[in-house]
Amino acid sequence: MELIVIELRGKRVLTTAQLAENYEAEPERIVRNFNRNKERYVENKHFFLLEGEELRDFRAKGQIDLPQNLNKLYLWTEKGAWLHAKSLNTDRAWEAYELLVDEYYKVIEQPPQYSSLEVALQAALQHEQAIKEIKTDVDYLKGNMRIDGLQQQEIQQAAKQSIVQALGGKDSIAYQEISKKVFSAFWNEFKQYFKVPRYGDIPKVKHEEALRFISLWRPSTSLQMEIDSCNSQMAFE
Repeated sequence: MELIVIELRGKRVLTTAQLAENYEAEPERIVRNFNRNKERYVENKHFFLLEGEELRDFRAKGQIDLPQNLNKLYLWTEKGAWLHAKSLNTDRAWEAYELLVDEYYKVIEQPPQYSSLEVALQAALQHEQAIKEIKTDVDYLKGNMRIDGLQQQEIQQAAKQSIVQALGGKDSIAYQEISKKVFSAFWNEFKQYFKVPRYGDIPKVKHEEALRFISLWRPSTSLQMEIDSCNSQMAFE
């Protein structure tokens, strides 16, 4: 498959349609995957977004034919193509990605000649861009890194203490009869609030929020009435 070469800002890029054709996926699926994972894509790193005057200038150069009513164009870099291959996660997508890297993105070009001042300015700009990209990656890792073993243990112990207290202590009838139900209710509510399949998947940045959730947690009204009903038996014995 021979691709029309598209270049922008010194890089080779692909349209969504080209990417979809190579990955043997519908363009709509590429768009859906992008919309579902927008927080992972960084503009000017994974894609270029052309609108307004910049889009009109790009259209005028005639590298590719574009619909007249198009008002927004996404062009995907090598790193963006990698994220899309990861989202699709098919054998065809990974095979196509490797071919794109070898035969499209990694084309050896003659470097332009610059004066020493231009070289210094370019190096400074590249250094600044590299720092921004590293900061973006670090911020992403911070936001998605899971809690460690000690933090998991802290959450588990705090939850146990809160639940036992709600039951009236380990010596209470409620603890003996319905503790499993109350523990289950707590963890279901906890995972639903933080939108995780298990408590160990909570990001580190939400560790303190998890402890605050535990300290503020109380059984639902119906569950509290059931606890009170169980423990009221102690008063009549």
